[in-house]
Amino acid sequence: MSETTTETLQYRFDGPEQAPVLILGPSLGTTWHMWDRQIPELIRHWRVFRYDLPGHGGASAHPAGSVAELTDRLLATLDEAGVGRFGYAGCALGGAVGADLALRHPQRLASLALIAASPRFGTADEFRQRGVVVRTNGLDPIARSSPERWFTPGFAAAQPAITEWAVQMVRTTDPGCYISACEALASFDIRSELARIAAPTLVLVGSEDQVTGPAQARTLVAGIRDARLAVVPGASHLAPVEQPAAVTDLLVRHFTTAWQPEQAASPAAIVAPPVKPVISPPQQTGPVAEIAPFAVEEPAVRPDAYETGLKVRRAVLGDAHVDGVLDSADSFSEDFERFVTRYAWGEVWDRPGLDRRSRSCVTLTALVASGHLEELALHTKAALRNGLTPAEIKEVLIQAGVYCGVPAAAAAFKVAREVIQQETTPQE
Repeated sequence: MSETTTETLQYRFDGPEQAPVLILGPSLGTTWHMWDRQIPELIRHWRVFRYDLPGHGGASAHPAGSVAELTDRLLATLDEAGVGRFGYAGCALGGAVGADLALRHPQRLASLALIAASPRFGTADEFRQRGVVVRTNGLDPIARSSPERWFTPGFAAAQPAITEWAVQMVRTTDPGCYISACEALASFDIRSELARIAAPTLVLVGSEDQVTGPAQARTLVAGIRDARLAVVPGASHLAPVEQPAAVTDLLVRHFTTAWQPEQAASPAAIVAPPVKPVISPPQQTGPVAEIAPFAVEEPAVRPDAYETGLKVRRAVLGDAHVDGVLDSADSFSEDFERFVTRYAWGEVWDRPGLDRRSRSCVTLTALVASGHLEELALHTKAALRNGLTPAEIKEVLIQAGVYCGVPAAAAAFKVAREVIQQETTPQE
């Protein structure tokens, strides 16, 4: 196993040292052991590299707040391990990393498989709301509901050991890293960029997946020019765990034919060994074969203040609110909304001098002082999104009461308490 730093990820290798490298990326809340049942067959063809997300599986808790940052850490880890070009298969958040690799580092990617993936995972509000719930209640509510999202009811009932393993995986995840991963998924949206993905791509989805189901898979296939769809019957979100033989067979077929056409074998269906959800000692890393050299990527162009402001405004206030405001704007108010987005959100809120938590504290205090209770409700919700806990919001309001007056603080407490109760109650 590698030494973990803030720039690299916890990882392990399996398989022959000189074989081409195939990377397996995990889903949010899981560890590299979600791929255990694929390993025996995959290492017949490839040197398999598995990694853990920050704060997952005992990895160091250095949160990454965007998919791009996770991708950059993965590449830093691969560079350190001597891996140049590779194939990549990722599930859900791991699939988002694979798509980001295909878009920003296509020269590194030989072939791609996206499992239970989507060009946009639900709505940003859904994932930020999940982060608020975790910040207030911890990971236990999310852990207990994970089997419902990950497995079909029949599988969960028939496999209680695997179901409990799944719950414990989430419970042992670092909450801060989980919240940051939710933020990464909230801001991930590549719907307009799919046509730029050039790698041969397998889009694999469980027929019963209620999280990122066949509809999202078809969107990926329609947008990626060299993609094909595989629907796995009887599988939900964690198809590699629920239907290991089918997933293994599809991965072998795809990476054998798309990556190395001259060796396009068609192996028979694989019956994988039972899941062993325990930590096993990783092999030592070593030099690996590089398929082709890679080029240096051009730096990205910084967006203008309006585009930056729109992203920040959505991140802090939520898509639903921003969409409502912009949709209701007319010829009279449209210029004002553009001004607010560009100046308040694109310049002031995006300045580096204060983090968003501090800016929320300042904003709440100013709104108490001015008596703008409707805006206070909006920014109480924003403060939760920006990482303030209910206890910290309470302290801000008490402090404001000293300098802004007790009546103003009393009105603010009434508004803030209602918002906090709404936002931090776990969804049934």
